[in-house]
Amino acid sequence: MNFTIMKQSTLSKFAALAIFTLAATQAFADVQLPRLLSDGAILQRDKPLTVWGWADDGEQVTVNFAGKALSTVANAGRWSVTFPAFKAGGPHELKVSGKNRLTRKNILLGDLWIAAGQSNMELPLSRVKYKYPGLIESTNQPNIREFNVPVAYAFNGPLQDYTQGQWKTATPDNMATFSAVGFFFMQKLHAENNVPIGLITIPVGGSPAEAWVSESVLDKYPHYQQKLQPFKDDAYVQATIAKDKANSDKWFADLGAADIGLKNNWQQEKLNTADWKSVQVPGLLKEQGSDFTNGAVWVRKTIELTAAQAAKKATLWLGCIVDGDQVYINGQLVGQTGYQYPPRIYSVPAGVLKAGTNSISIRITSYSANAGFVKDKRYALLLGEGIFGDESIDLRGEWKYQIAARAGSMQPTTTLHYLPSSLFNAKLAPALPLKIKGVIWYQGESNVERADAQGVHRQPAGQCADESCAASTSEYRYLFADLIRDWRAQFKQGDFPFLFVQLANFLPANTQPAESKWAQLREAQRQTLELKNTAMAVAIDVGEWNDIHPLDKQTVGERLALGASKIAYGKRSLLASGPSLKKVKANGSKLVLSFADVGKGLDVRGGELKQIAVAGADKRFVWAKAEVKKDQVIVSSESVAEPKWVRYAWADNPEGANLYNSAGLPASPFEASVK
Repeated sequence: MNFTIMKQSTLSKFAALAIFTLAATQAFADVQLPRLLSDGAILQRDKPLTVWGWADDGEQVTVNFAGKALSTVANAGRWSVTFPAFKAGGPHELKVSGKNRLTRKNILLGDLWIAAGQSNMELPLSRVKYKYPGLIESTNQPNIREFNVPVAYAFNGPLQDYTQGQWKTATPDNMATFSAVGFFFMQKLHAENNVPIGLITIPVGGSPAEAWVSESVLDKYPHYQQKLQPFKDDAYVQATIAKDKANSDKWFADLGAADIGLKNNWQQEKLNTADWKSVQVPGLLKEQGSDFTNGAVWVRKTIELTAAQAAKKATLWLGCIVDGDQVYINGQLVGQTGYQYPPRIYSVPAGVLKAGTNSISIRITSYSANAGFVKDKRYALLLGEGIFGDESIDLRGEWKYQIAARAGSMQPTTTLHYLPSSLFNAKLAPALPLKIKGVIWYQGESNVERADAQGVHRQPAGQCADESCAASTSEYRYLFADLIRDWRAQFKQGDFPFLFVQLANFLPANTQPAESKWAQLREAQRQTLELKNTAMAVAIDVGEWNDIHPLDKQTVGERLALGASKIAYGKRSLLASGPSLKKVKANGSKLVLSFADVGKGLDVRGGELKQIAVAGADKRFVWAKAEVKKDQVIVSSESVAEPKWVRYAWADNPEGANLYNSAGLPASPFEASVK
């Protein structure tokens, strides 16, 4: 058995990404179409429709679609034709003839969106199936479709086409791989507008914003331009891959060789653990006094089952484990995961459980120096039919553990698809010839550590529309706005709708006002709303303190759909967002905050407004008292005689933030000052 399970990012670099490139110039013996124009495609209605592809120079190409025909001649290996706008409908056939003939079937005209960002947009429905039981099995909406692009990267300019990907319909056979946020977004819009909805899904887990802009944008960010340049040399890229793989392979191989648990079969059904130490599950070893950092540690527990219990279908829930795990029941491997984020939900094969004593042993591989079990997750053996069975054996409490091997720190690696412009070139550029309805975006977690750049990357005045932006030290304040401008310029379709999700609440809550990089990045996102035709879905009330991938993707997708209904579908009077801060003015020892988008009025859930703080010119924030009147909040504190600053929900996880409007939509966190 191979115990050298690697992190997802490492695996993808050394395996999946080996197929990423598409040559910039190719020899075309036959006429070709891009992957996006394949069977089942959804193309944008009510806009001129471009069909393109490749052929030999001088080859005449004729395109037939929806009863119309256009001809052209390939030039420099490429051809394109543009039809007048079509109304929604279909299915249609796309026929292309040159030296050969191509036919693409079941093409619909509707609304086409791009979904991008990082893992919270990428997260598939299979990861949230336990929150939405029956959704995958019961959905049959063939007019909702997704084209999901696997991870790819490129450094030497934009790629012409995708090497993988196909259109899939929202039917049970395909649903598990759909973006969860993307599906709920499409489902809502399809129900409201009754036209086909398509999504080109291109997000990459962990990707930073700078990976998603074209190289022309990097001229404003010389530190990123400099970072990109060495990787334009293919030999340097291959050497980097080889070095990283060798370092990673050696770390895992050395750990496997040193692991006395592997040598002595600690996964076996019966094992004397009298000299093992105790640990509480859930919990981290470090928090419980262990000096273990990196390496391998084994954790064991025994449970008693009746014959009737042992005969039932069983699913093992082990929350989330930091970092990797192999899990055994009675000596048999039942599941394994290589990195910390996915939930550990392992089906137990029939015959593994038995009447009497059953052993559960877990080999934990730690490379982040914080091994253990994430709190506030489910740790149980579920017995019986159905998603949650009919009986639960609680696995929380005392377990036994023993350190099997200690290891040094893993050598840092280069995640190639996180490098500047790499994802723009490989994952967005091939879609640029298409007309689209707009973009949905969920990203920012990977830029949090640079949320406050302390002025190092401050951009010149004039980059943004107001003075507060020009004075900001938040790199994301500029970078995200530049990304939106860049995508709009690249698609050449004007200021199309760009809808984004503000980062959800995450990490342990603080009891006192404090600085927060998560809050700073949320503020940068909020200020980006100054750009035309943008909308922000606030997610400050749907996160999970212990999970960077919160499960509630339906609320997020439907809040994005609200923004789309307003700015993309013309429902301008729709109350599509929570209360938005309009103005702050001083009134003696108080600050008066005025809000827009309140509907019938502000709504404070639970009585007293929480997570509101004020400060004087020194920016030393203290909790404030608040009085709410229709569309205003009046705040003050006895310890701040002349308040100048106010913050709401300014924390990594502003627990208890409770300002909403009459539509039940939450207010965005914010920081503001008296002008």
